[in-house]
Amino acid sequence: MLHENTKLKFDHSHAFAGLKIYADGASIEDFVRLYGERQVTGFTTNPTLMRKAGVTDYEAFAKALLSKIPDMPISFEVFSDEIDEMRRQAKKIASWGENVFIKVPITNTRGESTLPLVHELAHEGVKLNVTAILTLAQVAATVEALAPDAPAIISIFAGRIADTGVDPAPIMRAAVAMAARLPLAEVLWASVREVLNLYQAAECGCHIITSTPEIVKKIELAGMDLDRLSLDTVTMFYKDALQAGYSL
Repeated sequence: MLHENTKLKFDHSHAFAGLKIYADGASIEDFVRLYGERQVTGFTTNPTLMRKAGVTDYEAFAKALLSKIPDMPISFEVFSDEIDEMRRQAKKIASWGENVFIKVPITNTRGESTLPLVHELAHEGVKLNVTAILTLAQVAATVEALAPDAPAIISIFAGRIADTGVDPAPIMRAAVAMAARLPLAEVLWASVREVLNLYQAAECGCHIITSTPEIVKKIELAGMDLDRLSLDTVTMFYKDALQAGYSL
């Protein structure tokens, strides 16, 4: 049974109360620490993060992680560019644990839609995380493909939308409204850049946000008095100058 985390380290009485925070990365050490400290309620990874972290054996990494975190949602991504092989990988990964969600990108590298596969897997009861979504047309099509009785995550890369100069908030609000017809589907704000994104995601009604371990650590700053933060910053500069032994 999945763990219902009610004892998070952070006090979520502030503006992003109720928003689920998932850690995004590929470090077993970081994930196990965050799990043990109850700083997050789930985890996500992808092949790019795994490669950057030096993971060479996909299955060994995943199973080692699942052995240490058996009761929180963890999303692992298929990595084939062929739909039939995506199907095989998805079913294999799904067999690794009840808490596993399968990340399926919205298309392959040739722009071919994966939504027929999403429809097939969702209606077989596979827990899916449809990922790399950036447009409302993609959201609408994903909602149509998912099954109302199967848990699913709709991952919208809000940070990448913002990177293009477009405000992601209206897109995220519309996505939440679209997904409301699916009782077990959750909208995820992906590609987080700063703690402010947590407030934005909560205001838009998102269910989940993914954060790197570095961003999770910064959550401790939420609601901090700015005068105190200014003083802390000056103190940091001063101590670092002393430790470096600078002189003029």
